[in-house]
Amino acid sequence: MSAAVIPTLETPRLTLRGFAPGDVETFAGFYASEASRFVGGPEDLVSTWKRIAAYAGCWSLRGYGKFVVVEKASGRTVGIVGPTFPEGWPEPEIGWTVLPEFEGRGYAAEAALRAITFVYDELGWSTAMSAIFPGNNRSFRLADRLGARHEGAVEVKPYGMLEIWRHLAPADFRAHHARIQ
Repeated sequence: MSAAVIPTLETPRLTLRGFAPGDVETFAGFYASEASRFVGGPEDLVSTWKRIAAYAGCWSLRGYGKFVVVEKASGRTVGIVGPTFPEGWPEPEIGWTVLPEFEGRGYAAEAALRAITFVYDELGWSTAMSAIFPGNNRSFRLADRLGARHEGAVEVKPYGMLEIWRHLAPADFRAHHARIQ
């Protein structure tokens, strides 16, 4: 199996890139903290390394994967966003994580919009969903803002029940976002 070519995506304020050396250390503090509770944490450094390796490895195994989100103006890492489909997941997903110091700036929406556009336009997906931990109201609001609708819940081991939010189909997604931009 050959390694996938990981594109670099751009938005007005952000760069979405593949994982690189140093990213584990960048995210280790976040994943060790209570702030990571809605993405499967807190966890130790070894678990964070495995998580980042899985995100990076998804590109080789699936031909797509999550991106590291970087703020263009400062070069600082903002979070992680993009498509993933780990073993045991109900279907491919668009996921997002923003580091606490970057919350409230619209970066999650900007990066998620770019990631959804990528999976529809470049990967040819006809649908996308996001699996969100119960109680993660910020992510529920973001999914709603993106045009997604709550579809129900599904049990995903080892995380338990996750809320499934269905994103608009490609044509409806494009029309919705043309109206709100």
